[in-house]
Amino acid sequence: MSSESPEAGPPVVTPVRVVIALCLFAPFVAMLWVGSYAKVDPAFIGIPFFYWYQMLWVLLSTALTMTAYKLWQRDQRARRGGTK
Repeated sequence: MSSESPEAGPPVVTPVRVVIALCLFAPFVAMLWVGSYAKVDPAFIGIPFFYWYQMLWVLLSTALTMTAYKLWQRDQRARRGGTK
């Protein structure tokens, strides 16, 4: 009986996978910790802190998710032992 899954054992925790988890977890912590950004000052070009902080996290979340995806792809290639 042949298994199509490259992983036969339990999941392996590696430093790269920890970084991936942190990249995906950071935006949730930042947005759920409302007390840290529920204020008006400092304003940026007339926009209250509350709003521009959230918009900044939209961009940061995109960058962090893209980084996590690229790290995951690299990790999977390394685990398969190829450079596909």
